[in-house]
Amino acid sequence: MQISIALLLELGIILTALSLLGALARRYALSPIPLYLLAGLALGEGGIAPIPAAGEFVQTGAGIGVVLLLLVLGLEFTVPEFTVSLHRHLPSALVDLVLNAAPGAVAGWLLGLDGAGILALAGVTYISSSGIIARLLTDLRRMGNRETPAVLSVLVLEDFAMAAYLPLLAVLAAGGTWRQALLGVLLALAAVLAAFTVSYWWGHHLGRLLAHPDAEQLLLRVLGVTLIVAALAEAVHVSAAVGAFLVGLSLTGRTAERARDVLSPLRDLFAAVFFLAIGLSVRPGTLLPVLPAALLLALVTAVTKVASGWYAARRDGAGRRGRLRAGTALIARGEFSIVIVGLLGVSQDRLGALVAAYVLLLAVAGPVITRFAGTPPAGTLRRHDARPP
Repeated sequence: MQISIALLLELGIILTALSLLGALARRYALSPIPLYLLAGLALGEGGIAPIPAAGEFVQTGAGIGVVLLLLVLGLEFTVPEFTVSLHRHLPSALVDLVLNAAPGAVAGWLLGLDGAGILALAGVTYISSSGIIARLLTDLRRMGNRETPAVLSVLVLEDFAMAAYLPLLAVLAAGGTWRQALLGVLLALAAVLAAFTVSYWWGHHLGRLLAHPDAEQLLLRVLGVTLIVAALAEAVHVSAAVGAFLVGLSLTGRTAERARDVLSPLRDLFAAVFFLAIGLSVRPGTLLPVLPAALLLALVTAVTKVASGWYAARRDGAGRRGRLRAGTALIARGEFSIVIVGLLGVSQDRLGALVAAYVLLLAVAGPVITRFAGTPPAGTLRRHDARPP
């Protein structure tokens, strides 16, 4: 087997650079995510140091990264408690949809986009980044906060909404009929319902099947099943992240604890690659012409996301600081927004540049704002900010 020297060299330099950036961020008690994103921008097409040999690996690793982020996040909860939270936050999901899709739709209309373009931009401003937010909650040690279930419920309900939205957009962007679009939506929704039903009623059997005293066997079994479920989810236009999250929810007790231990180092590696890949997807030369419009849209939708998170956290009884933390945690946009504009193809270059600038602004600014919002940080929380046992 011949090994590419260029691939090894580029990966070695990338990982070393990410390590230095991560250490710098930790020194100032910040999340390293913004620095990873900016590193990707510098290494992408048109950047200061392109990585042609490692590019394909980074793109593949990014998909694995978001799967691992949501899998480990799901291990923190159980299906029954999360089902209750989802039911409670259906009104929150509606508020989130109205407040955050509307600015994108209005912006698309003002920019003179066609119907598919308006629908795409509405989706871009609506959907938060599950991958970025999952890592943020871990970095900032907020998994035990009272507002965290509200944040996760909104994220998962957004991903469920994407199961209906993406087939609709794909058909309309390709010039299909509304009948074809409706059929795609119904099939995707049926797949989501089936997956959640299986997870709720029979998911507890999964833990017994995957449990093993050997750490290597546990890692291989959990990761293997998770990737299979993620692939099946993608095949029916449901987010792979949702599939991974459901697997994590299905594992409980000692199995979940051991799975977190063996998966966490792997998650951290591929999560860094995932954030790098978002930056790589943006060409720096396209940003300046659309920066004013992207900045205005980012400001408006940052406010609407804070309002959405505030409303959701209030339904869970969080205090003012908790509501603010929930709202700012939802600001970051990322992987889904890139996927959405990709469905439109090359015919929407102007929209692609706008979305790239918009995503980069909120992906970088979101974690920074979240870090300082709702202080004091976790660890010094008042009693009403902690999640009930």
